[in-house]
Amino acid sequence: MLIVETALILRREIRRWKLDGKRIALVPTMGNLHDGHLAIIDQAKQQADIVIVSIFVNPMQFDKQSDLANYPRTLQEDCEKLKRRGIHLVFAPSPQEFYPNGMEKQTFVEVPELSTMLEGASRPGHFRGVATVITKLFNLVQPDIALFGEKDYQQLQLIRKLVNDLSFDTQIISVPTVRAKNGLALSSRNNNLSAEEFKIAPQLYRIMTEAGQKLVTSPSASESIIAEIAEDLRAAGFTPDELFIRDADTLAELSNSSKRAVILMAAWLGQTRLIDNLQVDLQSDIA
Repeated sequence: MLIVETALILRREIRRWKLDGKRIALVPTMGNLHDGHLAIIDQAKQQADIVIVSIFVNPMQFDKQSDLANYPRTLQEDCEKLKRRGIHLVFAPSPQEFYPNGMEKQTFVEVPELSTMLEGASRPGHFRGVATVITKLFNLVQPDIALFGEKDYQQLQLIRKLVNDLSFDTQIISVPTVRAKNGLALSSRNNNLSAEEFKIAPQLYRIMTEAGQKLVTSPSASESIIAEIAEDLRAAGFTPDELFIRDADTLAELSNSSKRAVILMAAWLGQTRLIDNLQVDLQSDIA
């Protein structure tokens, strides 16, 4: 397995594989890999000849410097996991390599509407950072396919629009959220939970699933369902942060033309912010 830190060497390897007619998959990550990441990587291995995993803690997508400083960096452990998985190349640039002119002078990419709505409204600049890093990675790797988890649902939809708007010749493949047996979505943030909080955390999925069952036949009741979600979360020990029910394809408000909905949830459990989502096929029109 190659571990590459510079764009120059990365491009050299990409050219060699392209000349050999290899199908290339990219799995972008910020490291601190868990079984959710590995499930995405396993999917990539099934669909491509070459799998490249990027590990880069992107400073542009952090709105708080303290969060950037505290983000876990486990490059050695990550590379050991990837080597055991049979990955061909890990691209692990430094911030100086990735943004050689510094953040203030860096050209950025911003996807309209999706960057500033929902999660983007409370995290200014976050999705600008996501769009910019993905654009740079796609330019460097030129992957045939790129794989992303559905756990970060708004991010996934934003990347789909980015690829469509900028005419990237890359197919975006989504991978369902990987969950523990108790329903808790796997996340690096779970490591911050105390033993008692870890027992409570699966209630997030239970509450969301119950809400989804109500939404299936009563999409017009989305506002009351959100109120019930908030009440149930508080009763279970969470502090609700952001709760939305939106069209799963556009992230706009539900309408009579909506065929699928998505419940987007963010809630605090102690000092840890957990996020999750659930896609729901609608069976009735909105009154």
